[in-house]
Amino acid sequence: MKIRNVLICLCSLLLSLGVSAKTFTVGVALANFDLNFVSILRTQMQAELKANQLNGQFVDAKGDVALQVQQVDDFINQGVDAIILNPVDTQGVLPMITAAKNANIPLIFVNRKPEVKLQGDVAYVGSDSALGGEMQMEALAKKMNYKGNVAILMGALSNEEARERTRAVEAVIAKYKDMKVVEKQTAKWQRNEAVDVVSSWLLNQRPIDAIAANNDEMAIGAIMALSQAKNEKILVAGIDGTPDGQQFVKNGKMALTIFQDAKGQATGAVQVTKALLDKQKVEAYNWVPYKTITPENYAQFAGQ
Repeated sequence: MKIRNVLICLCSLLLSLGVSAKTFTVGVALANFDLNFVSILRTQMQAELKANQLNGQFVDAKGDVALQVQQVDDFINQGVDAIILNPVDTQGVLPMITAAKNANIPLIFVNRKPEVKLQGDVAYVGSDSALGGEMQMEALAKKMNYKGNVAILMGALSNEEARERTRAVEAVIAKYKDMKVVEKQTAKWQRNEAVDVVSSWLLNQRPIDAIAANNDEMAIGAIMALSQAKNEKILVAGIDGTPDGQQFVKNGKMALTIFQDAKGQATGAVQVTKALLDKQKVEAYNWVPYKTITPENYAQFAGQ
């Protein structure tokens, strides 16, 4: 009888250890691996998932909304325990939210804020897009002595951050009577697209004093176009504070950039995911603050 009781206890112990040792799998659906900022997110999330003993499966939507919806459905069919989503289209997320909710799978958005109300096991980790645009333009306006013409390079218009940053930039410009927007065009977050757009502006002799780009990649593209035209008078500002962006600030080519903490967002997304997997309550919106990088303080951000 004693031996039987010992065996029962041992079996129970082994069973409980097996349950507690379950390793969760997290599906990570990213908008586009080719984007510099998304690449930083991906690298940091891989490290953070490993540090938290979580398995990660990463997929690249390549900027394709339909492909991303299918990738999320595939994660659900594979039985992942949670999904981290960096959406291609922040207005087209409802089908993915509904699918995850029906499967009782936590869904965590990172970097790009969905344009629907979040509730239940759905959360967002990232920065306030409008605030980033406001900080960028206020700092740029100061460097312009609050007068002059501004051209805006917008990201992909399917993204909330492109629209909100642009609106915020326009709102700041509207505050100052001697400033106005003279050009506004999308370059889809891409450096090479920005080269083409800005080259066209220069070719058409548009009266531009400064360029406010929705991200660093487009700001760098603008700088490349200006360099090709041997134009050093136009100020250029970016957003993200990527390593490339910081280098252009350091060498004096970029007037400033707004540091969006990719590593902080990635780490936060994994932490929120783990909390939901552990059945803990989390905030629906988890904000990661911005900071302004200028030639005077860029050294503080090295390696971030």
